[in-house]
Parts: sequence; structure tokens; C-alpha cells
Amino acid sequence: MLLKVLNGQPCCGLAAEPLADDRASLLALKFKALGDPVRLRLVALIASTAEVCVCDLVPAFALSGPTISHHLKVLRQAGLVDCERRGTWVYYHVLPEALGELKALL
Repeated sequence: MLLKVLNGQPCCGLAAEPLADDRASLLALKFKALGDPVRLRLVALIASTAEVCVCDLVPAFALSGPTISHHLKVLRQAGLVDCERRGTWVYYHVLPEALGELKALL
């Protein structure tokens, strides 16, 4: 196993240990979801508060409601955010363990 070591410590999270194929695939899905500027902004907006209503997310973008809904669906499928329906509105929140996993890797 090759590890790049600096001052006796691995250089970064990626070098700390090899990634198994299944974990790499799951992490790649999360990073791919964040690779879109709209989705990256959505996660940042959602993470800036405990939860946010979709009714507050749509006006923050020059995009249609269905387009925002599509981006939120991609973020949910990637396991970065989750939501709860209350009446006619949907409230989103980040999944801290998912963001923590990405942070630890980087």
C-alpha cells in the first residue's frame, strides 16, 4: 500500500485509507450531486438553517419550481438531504452524517 506521508501523517483523508469499491461508489454519487452549481447552492441554503420550506427555496433561484424540485430529488437520492411534508409544503434538512462523511474524506 502506498501512502503519501508528510511529517509522519497521511497527507489527506483520501490517503488515510484505501476506499472499498462500494463506499467509493456511494461517495461518488454524493460528489456528483454536488457537482451541479444549483444543487451546491441548494445544499448550502438548506444547511444554513435547521430546515427550510421549499416555498423559501424556489424564490432564491431564477428557475421554475419543477426544476428546483428535480434538483432536490437528486440531492435526496444521493442521501445528502431529506424532507418532511407538512400539509401542502415540504421542509428540507441536510443529513449531517452524509456531509460529515464527505468532510472526513476531504
